Amino acid sequence: MQSTPRFLQGVFSFEGKGLDRPAPLDAGPSYVVPGGVAAQAVYFRGGNATAELVCVVLVRDGQPMRYFPIGAKGEVHVPLRVVEDLLSGTTVELWIAAPAGLAGTVIVDLGLVEV
Repeated sequence: MQSTPRFLQGVFSFEGKGLDRPAPLDAGPSYVVPGGVAAQAVYFRGGNATAELVCVVLVRDGQPMRYFPIGAKGEVHVPLRVVEDLLSGTTVELWIAAPAGLAGTVIVDLGLVEV
C-alpha cells in the first residue's frame, strides 16, 4: 500500500481568548483530505514559548477532535499510532486555547499520512 506523508507545521504567534475558548492559530494551518483517499494522524509534537499552560486543539470539520496541553516553556510529543481514519473531504485545523490576553508563540508539527 502506497502512502503519502503530509504535515501541518510551523511557528505561530497567538493571543489567548481563554482556555475554554479555542481559536484558530494565526495563518490557520489546515489540511483537506483529497478525494479518493483517507488520511490518518500519526503524531503531534509541540512547543510552548510562554510561561503559561496552553493547549493546541486538533479540529476536524469545525469540531475539536484532540487536545494537546503543553506546559509553560515546555514541549510534548504524542504518538497517535493511527487512531482513526479521516475520510475524503475532511478538513483538519490546528487551533490554540490559552489564558485570555496571553500573547506568545507555539511551535507545532502534526504528521499525517494519506492512504
